[in-house]
Amino acid sequence: MRYILMIVTLILSITVPVSAQDLTAPVVPEYAEKFMPEDQGNFTEGLLEVLQDALLHIRPDLKEASAACLSIMAVMLLTSVLRTFPGVSGKTVNLAGNTGISLILFRSGGSLIHLAGTTVTEISAYGKLLLPVMTAAMAGQGSISTSSALYAGTAFFDALLTSLIGKLLTPMVYLYLVISVACGTIGEETLKKLRDIIKWATVWTLKTVLYIFTGYIGVTGVISGATDAASLKAAKLAISGMVPVVGNILSDASEAVLISAATVKNAAGIYGLFAILAIWIGPFCQIGTHYLLLKATSALCPSFADKSSADLVQDFCSALGLLLAMTGTMSLMLLISLVCFLKEVL
Repeated sequence: MRYILMIVTLILSITVPVSAQDLTAPVVPEYAEKFMPEDQGNFTEGLLEVLQDALLHIRPDLKEASAACLSIMAVMLLTSVLRTFPGVSGKTVNLAGNTGISLILFRSGGSLIHLAGTTVTEISAYGKLLLPVMTAAMAGQGSISTSSALYAGTAFFDALLTSLIGKLLTPMVYLYLVISVACGTIGEETLKKLRDIIKWATVWTLKTVLYIFTGYIGVTGVISGATDAASLKAAKLAISGMVPVVGNILSDASEAVLISAATVKNAAGIYGLFAILAIWIGPFCQIGTHYLLLKATSALCPSFADKSSADLVQDFCSALGLLLAMTGTMSLMLLISLVCFLKEVL
């Protein structure tokens, strides 16, 4: 397989210019164009522009998430009042309250799960168009073996993670939410253990793929260089706190991106980096907005709501955290691979 890839990249190096300056990256999807920076000559300024554009488009998501959280709190307050009436069964009130909360959460949760799956697919599809361009440039400058190994590894892990998220992890999130609702309604300990197992299996799968991918990248020897220690530490800390579940692993792997981002100057590479960010940033902010507001709601719930209702809100919050981890993992995996290509073609 490796020799076949070497032959393909060698042919590509003959048929295309050897400089990445002359290669053109695939055009970003239309819906992500609004997040592309106008100035792509400076990575730092362009990144800030992407973040600013994302914040400017966050208002509708903030409004939708706030309405959902206020509705949840209204249901909880109503059930708390109903419990004070004599002759009213607490179990009946809890069942009605949890049913109402579940309907509210599933209305937004279902669309967010679908959004996360679509985002992962879009990032993977763009990577399939971009990586051959960078492989051709890298092979054209003589690094045929390295480009073959890097392309083969990235393509394999990209396909593996996309398949796992689409066919296994996304259905597991749905199952996790269904069992969470059942736990809130019935309170069966066996269901709680099954819910925890599903969450553990999802997290373990993401972490395992990340560990193996970063290990493969390290073995290929294409990550090298140095950067300012204070800046690197601050950036890694930010990533660790921003992405739930797998943030610590992503922050360690992100060193490859942070080392080389400031030196990225070729047109195909810089456009590709911003394109990946543009595809990812919108859905990430949309899911993240719901996650943060739901997190705040779950922190307020114990003061006036039944424990089962508070746990239900927390479970939905954990599910959104898993979605953020999936999209963040997919995006950063491709960014790391792209930067490894750029280190060789600059």
